[in-house]
Amino acid sequence: MVDTKSAWIEFPEAPGLEVEVNNLSRKEIVNLRKRCVTTKFNRKTRIMEEDLNEEKFVREFTKATVVNWKGFKLKYLEDLLLVDLTDNDPETELEFNLENAEMLVNNSTEFDNWLNEVVFDLANFRGGSEGGVVAPPRRMAKQSTE
Repeated sequence: MVDTKSAWIEFPEAPGLEVEVNNLSRKEIVNLRKRCVTTKFNRKTRIMEEDLNEEKFVREFTKATVVNWKGFKLKYLEDLLLVDLTDNDPETELEFNLENAEMLVNNSTEFDNWLNEVVFDLANFRGGSEGGVVAPPRRMAKQSTE
């Protein structure tokens, strides 16, 4: 059993964009959440309450799951976020760094949903010991209307 395994997964809707992601085990996501929760005593209810620091959770989740990307053209940002690219060449590639990855996870529902779908799907990480380029997440085939 391995704790973490990475794989290159193609981002649908963006031809040529591949994201290297790490699989998160249940144990890892529980520990990640624990690091982002504080417990406080509520004097009114007299109960201990958990408070999730969402900003810290996004930062920790992104750091644990998004390893790298390639082929991320600026024009793809227009489909993921509200951006103004008038002074930029849309074919220029967006550099990978943790700040850019966090920005996407935090502000793009589509990217965040896709990331959550792929990092918890073991089928995306089966193969060699180092991971590798794998097929996009499985989709149901369209049923024939015949």
